[in-house]
Amino acid sequence: MVELIRPNWPAPSNVHAFISTRIDGVSAGNYTSLNLGDHVGDAPSAVTNNRSRFARACDIDAERIAWLKQVHGSSVVNLDRVVAPTYEADASMTQCRDLACAVMTADCLPILFCDRSGQRVAAVHAGWRGLAGGVIESALDGFEQTAEVMAYLGPAISQKHFEVGAEVYSAFVALDDSNAEAFIASSRSTKDDPRYMADIYHLAKNALAKRGVRAVFGGEYCTYADERRFYSYRRDGAVSGRLASLIYLR
Repeated sequence: MVELIRPNWPAPSNVHAFISTRIDGVSAGNYTSLNLGDHVGDAPSAVTNNRSRFARACDIDAERIAWLKQVHGSSVVNLDRVVAPTYEADASMTQCRDLACAVMTADCLPILFCDRSGQRVAAVHAGWRGLAGGVIESALDGFEQTAEVMAYLGPAISQKHFEVGAEVYSAFVALDDSNAEAFIASSRSTKDDPRYMADIYHLAKNALAKRGVRAVFGGEYCTYADERRFYSYRRDGAVSGRLASLIYLR
């Protein structure tokens, strides 16, 4: 049986949200086994099979999942207005019923949004570049009242395993001095090459708080540490599979 994570949050009953693990798919080797990424070198037939399994487990038609071509940016596609074979963006949103927003990750942070009235949902792929570039803010711009939005932070790499360089630290501190709290010095840091351990969950929570989103849930997983359940690009390299985080209205 496909093993899913169901967000533990007080979303309206018509909001359905699921996050995949790597368990119970048909992919082999480094992609074992429920790889949902069609751009990582896995056999196309295996990915198609896995996506069908995932869709069935989520009780949604596979053709009604809007997969994105993610580019580590801040673009958001409104699925109510745009119909295309491929959406090049790092977030999507919709008010349509039985149309799923989905993002793929393998260490980056997936964020699921819904409003308290159950009228709109969104899914966001938030790597450090997207976070620094304002992908959270761009997604929240699609909601009329951000104070009525709740967010779920899905599985991502934890601070213990997320080493970054000075350019990442500087990018976030330039946005807000308080972001410095999300970084601690790495044991490998030197004067000539300062290195930091970054807390991507903390950075996302800071961005959400600045936009008035107080109902924030999740954030307890580490993709790098839990090899049984999660793919991790940092751990496995370019042959890593991809997880999916999906949300839709019924």
